[in-house]
Amino acid sequence: MNISNTDKAAVLAEALPYLQKYYNKVVVVKYGGNAMVNDALKEAVMSDIVLLSLVGIRIVLVHGGGPEISAALKAAGKESRFVNGLRYTDQETLDVVQMVLCGKVNKELVRLLQRKGGRAVGLCGIDGQMIHAEKAQSGEDLGLVGEVAGVNAAPILDVLEAGYIPVIATLGVGADGTVYNINADAAAARIAAELHAENLISLTDIRGLLRDRDDDATLISEVRCSELPALVRQGIVSGGMIPKVECCVEAVRRGVSRAFIIDGRIPHSILIEMMTNEGIGTMFLG
Repeated sequence: MNISNTDKAAVLAEALPYLQKYYNKVVVVKYGGNAMVNDALKEAVMSDIVLLSLVGIRIVLVHGGGPEISAALKAAGKESRFVNGLRYTDQETLDVVQMVLCGKVNKELVRLLQRKGGRAVGLCGIDGQMIHAEKAQSGEDLGLVGEVAGVNAAPILDVLEAGYIPVIATLGVGADGTVYNINADAAAARIAAELHAENLISLTDIRGLLRDRDDDATLISEVRCSELPALVRQGIVSGGMIPKVECCVEAVRRGVSRAFIIDGRIPHSILIEMMTNEGIGTMFLG
């Protein structure tokens, strides 16, 4: 598609109010889903993040790596087991999670950001005791799956102040030194709250909240946290969307200005959400 220089200039001019709004503000992006395994989408996400960083927005990238972990476990002859959407994590599984998340996935994202002209530093929740964790209490034993008990933002702020993009793998550490596997959505919500972020943006594989899950035209573009219980009762929020929505609600209730669930399968969805009037997903407000 050919775009004239005049049209390009108009697009940049229209973005000015949003650039002013977000300048020097923290935006946390939770990265996962199809956008993480599709090379073309991955390139678009990295470009968006570098662009936003270069114009003065303080981006923090929090990532999962479920497909890569499952593939590594399969290659090792170990079957993945899930309980209520969470990966059962014994010590052998945790070793693979740590190797894949903190090694392969984290450093690949750092490499891609730097190839796009950004400056990035890879971290995990163990570094500087960033993510304080406790064993998850969900009724059924999940092994070494943890819940976020607190976040030490100092390592993240140090990286931001030095002009780098923090790229965070979501492992946590307990008071006794035990390492836990942490859900990336939950970690991103608590990190965003601790950083007093302007936005939490969660990339998923659906358009956002849909009144009819088979019809993208029924997208709910804006929702108040107080409306969520009714949406759950109506079945509009169900299954795997419930924990994602709960994390957005928790972030907003802990002080994040806005949280978004957007479709990471759409190229440059982050820019569309942040830099246009229409947006692209569902925005959660207090």
